[in-house]
Amino acid sequence: MDRRSFFRRAAGKTTEVVVKELDKKIEARAAHWIRPPFALDELDFLLACTRCNACIEACPEQIIFPLSARLGADVVSTPALDLSNKGCRLCEGWPCVQACEPHALKIPETDEEKPAELWPRLAYITINTETCLPYSGPECGACGPVCKVEGALVWDRERPSINFSHCTGCAMCREVCVVTPSAISVKSLYSVNPK
Repeated sequence: MDRRSFFRRAAGKTTEVVVKELDKKIEARAAHWIRPPFALDELDFLLACTRCNACIEACPEQIIFPLSARLGADVVSTPALDLSNKGCRLCEGWPCVQACEPHALKIPETDEEKPAELWPRLAYITINTETCLPYSGPECGACGPVCKVEGALVWDRERPSINFSHCTGCAMCREVCVVTPSAISVKSLYSVNPK
């Protein structure tokens, strides 16, 4: 290996280490918010998003908002989901995704023989069995009819539980929960499953 090749290889490895560290820091910060449907991984999302607000304007439910966050020395506004009071309707045609020209929100391509699941992963949903009514005796079931994803909400003896391999984290169940505060909590995917 000649000297030029050695330095080129060393620079490549150094760049790779720096990008991995930056990616970890950005994802740690992303644990505090939830991105719109089909958002790229956080670092790729931040690099692709032009902050045009097209997805915010396209959201019929008005649950996408401009999140101000510090990125290095700059404060930037990028789109995030507010699932604290309303759920994502998983709209037909994905208007927020269709409005995203730089493809920071991008539906994965599918293989015709093995079609990809067309539900995005938005957030991590949990049910507090201490406050969920069916766990203490009274019947409820308010969350059952609103779940659009087959197999995401599982019922055992009239008690709901979340099937994490199917649940999108849309938070529709949280929106209709009759308990105050809600027995259903929503967290960023990065807060529970960091890469």
